[in-house]
Parts: sequence; C-alpha cells; structure tokens
Amino acid sequence: MRQRIITHHDFKAPARRLWELLADFADIQRWWPLDDDSVKIERVELEGEGIGLTRHIYNVGFPAPVSERLDYQDVGTLTYRLSIVGQRPAGILDYQATGRIEILSGGGSRLHYHSDYSVERGREEEAEAFLRGAYGLMFRGLEKAAR
Repeated sequence: MRQRIITHHDFKAPARRLWELLADFADIQRWWPLDDDSVKIERVELEGEGIGLTRHIYNVGFPAPVSERLDYQDVGTLTYRLSIVGQRPAGILDYQATGRIEILSGGGSRLHYHSDYSVERGREEEAEAFLRGAYGLMFRGLEKAAR
C-alpha cells in the first residue's frame, strides 16, 4: 500500500544557505544533529558521485546502513530527489522523497518535503513514525547548521 507524507519547515536562513547544505549530498554529517541518540550517525560511506551518488549512513544501533541515493538535483528550482535503496528500516519496501526550497519574504526560506513509499502490511504506523522522526531531526539539524 502506497503511503505519502507531505511536510515543510520554515527557516530564518536564506534559501541559498539551506541549498548549500542540502546540495552537498555527500556531507550529511555537516548538518545532521549530534545531540539526539534516536538516530546518531556513526559513519557515512560514499559510493559514486553526482547524480546517482549513494551515501550509506551507518547509525548507532541500526543493524544495517540507511542507503540514500541522489536521484535528481536542480539548482534553478532548488529541488532535489532521493531514494532509499538496499535494506530499508521500519518495514519500508521502497521510498522516494523530494525536497524543494522556497524563498520567503523577509529573507527566510521554507523546505517543502514530501515522500512516497510503500511498507510491509501492518507496519504502516511504525514506518510513518520513523520517517516523521527523521524529518524532525533533519529540520532541527538544518536549522542549527544554517545559522
């Protein structure tokens, strides 16, 4: 069964600063929060470069890395797309997310983030809770790093 999460977060930082952090897909550790034990990055291994680059994110306490592949990136529209490939957490069978940065009046920015995914039957709530938790960490980490 297909699932979808649509969310956004407003930042005081300008769109160009937010894009600078997200466009460097290889360096998630540059902005991922270090002060939360729920998803703590131990290390990241990279495979490939540019579009198609996969970052294998090894998190403390997780049995396998979360492997995210950069599928699309467009500086003109401040949009990127990624997929989780390989072994996926929380019963997720396939996953693709799109992030788009909007320039807000007053110099701030908004990260629109939506994901489409399918999940093992009976694990829908677990998957949604995991993803929403990860999005919260992403927003918090970006907020701090973009200052």
